[in-house]
Amino acid sequence: MEQKRQKEIPEQKIKLVAELAGLLKKNRTIIIASTRKLPSSQFHQIKKNLRGTADIRVARKTAVLRAIDAVQKPGIQKLKESIQADVALFFSARDAFELSGILADNQSPARAKAGDVASEDIHIEPGPTDLVPGPAISELSGVGLKVAVEGGKLAIKQPATIVKAGEAIKPNVASVLGKLNILPMRVGFEPLAAYDSQEDKVYIGIKIDKKGILEQLRYDIGKARGFAINLTYACADTIAALLHKAARHEKALASKSSAPEQTAPAEGVSA
Repeated sequence: MEQKRQKEIPEQKIKLVAELAGLLKKNRTIIIASTRKLPSSQFHQIKKNLRGTADIRVARKTAVLRAIDAVQKPGIQKLKESIQADVALFFSARDAFELSGILADNQSPARAKAGDVASEDIHIEPGPTDLVPGPAISELSGVGLKVAVEGGKLAIKQPATIVKAGEAIKPNVASVLGKLNILPMRVGFEPLAAYDSQEDKVYIGIKIDKKGILEQLRYDIGKARGFAINLTYACADTIAALLHKAARHEKALASKSSAPEQTAPAEGVSA
């Protein structure tokens, strides 16, 4: 029985795989990032912003997988698990987490669409709007906002969280956010995984949330300072509070020691 001849691989694809394999070998960091929902204009703008920092390549999944197979390092093989249909590869000499932070800085605010998942709570503050009374009253009320008419326009009277982090945005909520000109989403490259050639290690889920990290750090510092004061641990950050605390205790003790002693009435004498 005559065997079917395998289809010959085009020379262009062979060169692409070889180029990708070469980039995988010579760069310290490789990041796999999703291009899903990324407008073409923003893609080219980010590429321009990263010139000199990272090389960006977009290729089919099969080409990327073949390039990874051509690199003789066990650790890099784990990148295959993060290869999707719509991905870009970033090649850089920078640290993986530093490069991921740069990608986060290049994300832009965007309107919410029905079905989008909120990365953080979407909170609406009270204040005036440009919306006139009418159907907008029921639309805003329908998502949990308290409104009133002020100066012929609608005003939001109370703060409200209309979407929790991790929740899908409903169509009516997306409509209200659009009318209020609130842009709660971020559009840009979304890091899926990174490979560090120096450590021969793959990192999954390296998205850098600088705002969230700073808020958490401030909270932790506040808790740590209070804990140190309770332990009477003296350092540059606690000494003022400890001296103030000691002064309060000194005054309390002084007031007790200076108070006149009360003597018990003599036996048989009424107080």
